Amino acid sequence: MNAIRTIIVLTAVALTGCASTHENNPADPLESINRSIYKFNDTVDKAVIKPVARGYKAVMPTVGRIMISNFFSNLDDVIVTANDLLQLKLVQGFSDGMRFFVNSTVGVFGLIDVASIGDLKKHNEDFGQTLGKWGVGNGPYLVLPILGPSTLRDSAGDYFDTIPDPIYQIEHMRTRNQLYSTRKVNRRAELLDQEKVLDEAMIDPYEFVRDAYLLRRLNQVYDGNPPRQRYDDESNDTAQPQPSPTTNTPSTIPDNSSPTAPQ
Repeated sequence: MNAIRTIIVLTAVALTGCASTHENNPADPLESINRSIYKFNDTVDKAVIKPVARGYKAVMPTVGRIMISNFFSNLDDVIVTANDLLQLKLVQGFSDGMRFFVNSTVGVFGLIDVASIGDLKKHNEDFGQTLGKWGVGNGPYLVLPILGPSTLRDSAGDYFDTIPDPIYQIEHMRTRNQLYSTRKVNRRAELLDQEKVLDEAMIDPYEFVRDAYLLRRLNQVYDGNPPRQRYDDESNDTAQPQPSPTTNTPSTIPDNSSPTAPQ
């Protein structure tokens, strides 16, 4: 599975040499290629992944789906804890490490989220966010075949997150692939209800998903408090008087909340 992910990412990056850069959004210089991959992913999703997710949701009781989600969320806490430490979030790292320990023992291998009943709240950290904390920029926006929206930085982050991933440490290939597939189908089933919002809100689904993904990642890197956006027509010296008292230049992002979009 890791080899497949690597091939997909390297193929997408290699396409940068073939792409034109005339698109309007500077964050998405590969828009023409990304749109083609987006259409491919959408076709595969409608033909295969979505029907499987619907069948899974129909046959699996709600309690069972919650327990499976808890199980994979608990394994994800290993990755979260590792990235906490890399970002020097020592208190949060201790909390997330304890969360994994409590849920793995008292919570029966993470099937029951016991830790959330107390003060051990769920966090979201990955190596893509860690690279962002270290000052690494997004790079171009990428739509990866099957894997979906990403960026060059986040694609690299996903690769390195496999190192602490407990599922990747399983040597038996069939078991490992079954767990990866179950996690993917379960995640897709969780997004079924959210599609109604997307269908009603989107004029251009590609742009909606792209902008939602980039905004969400920006908020995650800065822990919900992204830096103030500077516009091209703003003065570099904020203390300098404006030419006209009636000039009203936008100075802040109106809403730091991120719309929900499939990942």
